[in-house]
Amino acid sequence: MKFSAKVIAALSMSLLAGCGEKFLDESPRDQLTTGNFYQNETDAIQATNAVYAELSRGGQYNKALWGIGDIMSDNSNTGGGGGGDGDYAVQLDNFTIPSSNDLITRLWGGCYVGIGRANLVTDRVPGISNMNPAVKQRCLGEAQFLRAKYYFDLVRAYGDVPLLTKAPVGPNDALIPRTPAAQVYAQIEKDLQDAFTNLPDSYSGGDLGRATRWAARGLLAKVYLTENKMTEAAAAAKSVIEDSPHQLWTNYGDNFKVTNENGQESLFEVQYISGRNEFIFDGLGFVGNEFFAPRFQNLVPQGGYGFNVPEPNFVDGYENGDRRRDVTIWKPGDAYPAGSSPSVQPPSLAGSPYGYNCKKWFVGKVNTNIWDSELNFPVLRLAEVYLIAAEATGPTPAGFRYLNIVRRRAFGENFTANPIYPGHPDSLAVRVQPHDLNPNNTSSAAFPDAVLRERRYELAFEDDRWFDLKRTNKLITNAHLISKGIKPFHVLLPVPQSERDANPNLTQNQGY
Repeated sequence: MKFSAKVIAALSMSLLAGCGEKFLDESPRDQLTTGNFYQNETDAIQATNAVYAELSRGGQYNKALWGIGDIMSDNSNTGGGGGGDGDYAVQLDNFTIPSSNDLITRLWGGCYVGIGRANLVTDRVPGISNMNPAVKQRCLGEAQFLRAKYYFDLVRAYGDVPLLTKAPVGPNDALIPRTPAAQVYAQIEKDLQDAFTNLPDSYSGGDLGRATRWAARGLLAKVYLTENKMTEAAAAAKSVIEDSPHQLWTNYGDNFKVTNENGQESLFEVQYISGRNEFIFDGLGFVGNEFFAPRFQNLVPQGGYGFNVPEPNFVDGYENGDRRRDVTIWKPGDAYPAGSSPSVQPPSLAGSPYGYNCKKWFVGKVNTNIWDSELNFPVLRLAEVYLIAAEATGPTPAGFRYLNIVRRRAFGENFTANPIYPGHPDSLAVRVQPHDLNPNNTSSAAFPDAVLRERRYELAFEDDRWFDLKRTNKLITNAHLISKGIKPFHVLLPVPQSERDANPNLTQNQGY
């Protein structure tokens, strides 16, 4: 589904661009509007495609989320060229975050653009008579799924946020106060439950990459986990594992290849296509290939900017034999692609005094004149669903089994035969691999930390770490983050000042 970016130019109408968006006084007569659009199936599909578009931009996976999810956590630091280079990320990295910070402003605005477009679909598409009922149902399900996804990002980052499920008729309809987080979560759950009913199992051809019912159920499992609804999270995750068509790749690195996009392990991913050669976060391609590559090492078209640099404590935490390390990071001595000069990663370089860089999104010089990448970004993979099931099930034989399926893949061990341990009612024999965790080497009390640690390395640089530390109440007690100046109020981001200027009903989070 490399479709979303191609249709947005045709849909640049007065869609909600945040709570403070201004509305035109006069109705345009020579372009698409909400009044003359939504007439047929093509309109419905294009409007739904537009809801996806914000995922690929700077307010989501092309800037904001890797700043918040990774750099603001203990996984990485800003890197870059130092000084004022990447000041928006430096502020997050050092917990000196003004309410004018570009990343927190982009995240808020981008989410509400997506929500506004989703609301238009759920408002207008049901009234279109000239379309296939199955396509109508699918469009509604996609909008519900994406609205839930955008609200999930908002409520986790800011806490209480304005809840809008209808397209505003006039400016004052958007000038509402913040809604309690519990109500926002209730809407997220409802949207994902409705999406599961409305969406198909899978797609083919040009529709590959659209949200499926399994994407909705997998995201619902993650939402339940965040809410500490462990019984519900376990049930939803188990449903995806047992009933969906998804399977783990044999090799961890297969998740991050252009040739495997929307593949067997992927529940949902952001669709990218390359083709821009200017410095832009809101284009069609992913900026990570250029931004995360070792700085000025000539491995990518612009030489590499060296941002999002792995912290030494993160690198040191890899276990010997964990194959995820060589997929995820560059470390000193790693060989560069043939013909590169230098030929190996140096022991230190600009922005990375220990010689580490993020490798997971590296695709190299696909085109010497194009700096962005067509590599999709995974929002939800089956491996994460296994880890959700493990955490929600707890230190039971089933919980250890879910955890060890992920670990076995990481160490190149057989993960297709379910590991069974003493005490499991189905066990006639004990089948254990060398890196399995089980009740003999991991206590019940240590099990949650073992799962959290596994999430750190399985999902490294997939924008989850800050949210994981927060929901497990380990964010403000993290020694590395304490050394950087984290305070209790940093469990929430500041409400962007630009939004508060536009909407006087928005209050600010404590501490900002």
